[in-house]
Amino acid sequence: MASKNLPPLTIKQLKKEAKAFAIAESTHAEPSLFGVTDGKAVGTYLEHKFQADLLDRYAYPKGSSAKGIDFPGLDVDIKVTSVRQPQSSCPFRSARQKIYGLGYSLLVFVYDKRDDSAARVARLNILHTIFVEKERTADFQTTSGLLSLLKNNANRDDVLAFFAERMLPVDEISAGLLADEVMEAPPTLGYLTISNALQWRLQYSRAIEQAGVAPGILRLK
Repeated sequence: MASKNLPPLTIKQLKKEAKAFAIAESTHAEPSLFGVTDGKAVGTYLEHKFQADLLDRYAYPKGSSAKGIDFPGLDVDIKVTSVRQPQSSCPFRSARQKIYGLGYSLLVFVYDKRDDSAARVARLNILHTIFVEKERTADFQTTSGLLSLLKNNANRDDVLAFFAERMLPVDEISAGLLADEVMEAPPTLGYLTISNALQWRLQYSRAIEQAGVAPGILRLK
């Protein structure tokens, strides 16, 4: 019953704990990951370990498959990726996400995995821990292109032509509604690269480069 006395998890505490976890994990030797080359397995290991650590000390609703993110109460999802190819996937909801963001923030751990053959352990050096606020989770090229068009007095037809050029995955009716929305409410510049697919493919190189410099992209470690 002690769990009832646990303090609630806040975004501020989540960021603080993510930094501490990244520092501690970078010096940890893990036998179960020795020889493992599957990035998904490494990501699952890190996510589960971080969540287990948090659940011992904070009260918060756990993520569900319905909501699809790790911290639904905070609107934050964890992403774990190798520095060799910093990217991951996320569920496709609508083409609007590419322009107005995913709808939740991202806590991204970027690691470099090294195996110690003598000791038969793996070490995950977490090189970057960044927090991308949900307002900045749109696609960089799409949002920067639209903002440039609008600055140059683009009209609705220009916006629709831009959607076609970018091959935005949207039907004609939805494209029209989205163009109207863009004209009325210009998007905020995003810092992800989002590739069209059945699932969005998120790439983080620009966010890593801009962490601590651009607004809404925080470098925790």
